[in-house]
Formats: sequence, structure tokens, C-alpha cells
Amino acid sequence: MPFQVIKPKIRGFICTNAHPTGCLKNVQSQIDLARKGIEPTKNAPNVLVIGASTGYGLASRIALTWGYGANTIGVFFERPPSGNKTGSTGYYNSVAFHQMTVRDRFTAISVNGDAFSDQIKQKTIDEIQEHFGQIDLVVYSLASPRRLHPKTGVDHRSVLKPVGDPCEGKTVDLTSENITEITIHPATAEEVADTIAVMGGEDLEFWVESLLSKDLLAPQANVVAYSYIGPQVTAQIYSSGTIGLAKMDLEQRVNAIDEKLLDQINGRAYVSVNKAVISQASAAIPIVPLYISMLYRIMDAKNLNEKPIDQMIRLFSEYLGPNLVPRVDENGRVRLDDRELRPDVVAEVDEKWSLVSNDNFHQLADFEGYKRGFRNLFGFEVDGVDYDQPVETEVTSPFV
Repeated sequence: MPFQVIKPKIRGFICTNAHPTGCLKNVQSQIDLARKGIEPTKNAPNVLVIGASTGYGLASRIALTWGYGANTIGVFFERPPSGNKTGSTGYYNSVAFHQMTVRDRFTAISVNGDAFSDQIKQKTIDEIQEHFGQIDLVVYSLASPRRLHPKTGVDHRSVLKPVGDPCEGKTVDLTSENITEITIHPATAEEVADTIAVMGGEDLEFWVESLLSKDLLAPQANVVAYSYIGPQVTAQIYSSGTIGLAKMDLEQRVNAIDEKLLDQINGRAYVSVNKAVISQASAAIPIVPLYISMLYRIMDAKNLNEKPIDQMIRLFSEYLGPNLVPRVDENGRVRLDDRELRPDVVAEVDEKWSLVSNDNFHQLADFEGYKRGFRNLFGFEVDGVDYDQPVETEVTSPFV
């Protein structure tokens, strides 16, 4: 079992290693918030979280477990440690999650594998049948750059591009920390189709169909899928780009799922539009890191900012918890991005966006906070961790 000193290996928007102790402390801090944020319920729900190891998926699992005592089954695709190579962030997050569920006597099962595949769907179904009986809530928080289609065998790969016209705008080079003007050429029709195949809603339809066919969704079960819209300054690369079209596909399919659930089990399906967060995925999208850096400075000053765990506590305590009928917008969506898109916040972002340059970048944007938040994702720069001390990286998992 190798003990080693772990320092971050970061190139641009990619971090190739993770710190197990930092990841554990991140999980513990989210648990501490979840204990305070939601009133426990007597009848603990059974919850399936697809994409459960990082970000909103992990935060959902924590909020539901320590808020409601939920029994959870999580699905994710994470890299275990090997020799001197650390495991992935999600691997260490999920190991820590399981350690704490054992400590606090909650039921949790995790399936590590490609959630797009028929094999992992079947393995998950087998675990649900053996340990849960039926599922009361399905959370879909899957994010992946590629999908091997289980029916056709086609290897689809998503792209982050505008649609129709080139995108011209400001971004920050994550290595040099310079503001640059960029032009991104539009996606081809094939690239649009591939992105929808990866990030749209077809896979969620396959999951729901599989669960319904085995009578694994309880009466009045809910399904919630996570999405993002964002402001006008990111629209061309996000909401009007390839990702945005994929999210439109997700919404359309969730609406169809909603009709099917209502008809068959008196259940419902929702899209929850969440706020912008720092993640490895969002760091890869041109324009977005600069936007988040500016947004967070503004939202922090107004005491409006929320981490994923804060958002998920709000989602389940105000919208989708037991005995709640969620407030939705005109398109039937839950809007957790309401604070990000508050008119005064949007107006201030727009004003500063028009002014930002290399000369005033660090005054108008909290890029130091962005970098710290990015490193935190991988267990680095976490308070209370001595990064000069060797740690055990070859951590055994309880995953199936």
C-alpha cells in the first residue's frame, strides 16, 4: 500500500490526480451542512443517483442521506488508484461517502461502471431488486464527454461549440491568466448530433424504461434531471450552442417521461435548472471560467452564492422533499438558478463584462477564488490538510 506526498498535477483545465484526505474532508464538510439543512423524515426514501460521485450528484446523495436518512444506490464511472497513480476525485469522494454511511448506519450501494451501458443498468437493477425493492426518486446528474451507444455501438463524442455562427468573446487563459479574445467556429451537423447523443435525454429514457419494465419505481416516484441555462454573456457557447441543444433534448424527453410516469405510477419528472458551479467540465468551456470568476465575486458580495450542497439542500427542502409540490416556471422547470439570474446580479455581470481587461481582471473577477475552488474539487487546498504529509493512496473501495 503506497504512502506518498500528493501535489496537484494541473494543466489548464485538467487535473490528473486527487488527494484522498482532501476529498474526505470535502465530503465531511458537505455532510455537516446537510445535517443542519433538512428536517429528517420518518419514512426514509430509496433513491437512485446516476452520476453520484462529484458535483451536484454527490451533493444530492449527501443531502438525501443525511437530511432524510435515504437509502441510496449511486452509479458512476471512476478510476481506482493503481501503483503510484492516485484514484480519481470521484473515486475518493465515494469511498469517503461509504465510510461515513457505515459510521452513521445508513444504507448505501455504489455501482462503478459506464452508466450508459446495458451491463451497468442491469447490474444496478439487480442491486435494487436485492436490496431496495422499489425506488422513490431517481436523480440524473450524469456528465460525460463521450457515450458508446448501447444499441448502435456508435462512439459519440460531445463538443463545446456554437451553432450556426462563429462565437466571438472574451475568455481567460487558465495557464497564463490573460484575458484573450477568441473566435470559435460553429459545430457541424454531425457534431451537434453527437453532442445531443451524449448529453441529451435518451439515456435517461433508457433508465426509466428499464426501471418501469421491472416494476422498480414506487407509486408516485419522482425523477429529476439537472440542467443549466445561464445568462446572455455565455449564451452563444452554452444555451444556444451544442450543449444547449442537448439540454433542450433532455427537457423534451423529461416532459415525455413525466407523461409516462403520471399515467403509469402517478409519478412526476422534472428538470432542475441549477446555478453555474466550478467543475472540471465547466472549466473546459471557453468563456465560462471568466464568467464564473466574475459572477462569484458579485454573488459573494451580495451573500447569494451557493455551493452544490447548498443548492441540493434547497432543492430537497423547498421543492422535491416529502409532501412538497414543487414551484416551477412556465416550462415546468424547477429554477435553482434564480439567484444567479436575479436582475441586479445579471446587470452587474454585464457591466463588468464590458469593462474587463488584463489591467483590471483581478479587481473585477475573483480568479484566485476560482483557482482555489478548482483545486478543492480534487482535494487540494482544503483547510485542515497537511499536504507535506504522505497519505495512503491505494484505498480499497466497497463498490460493486
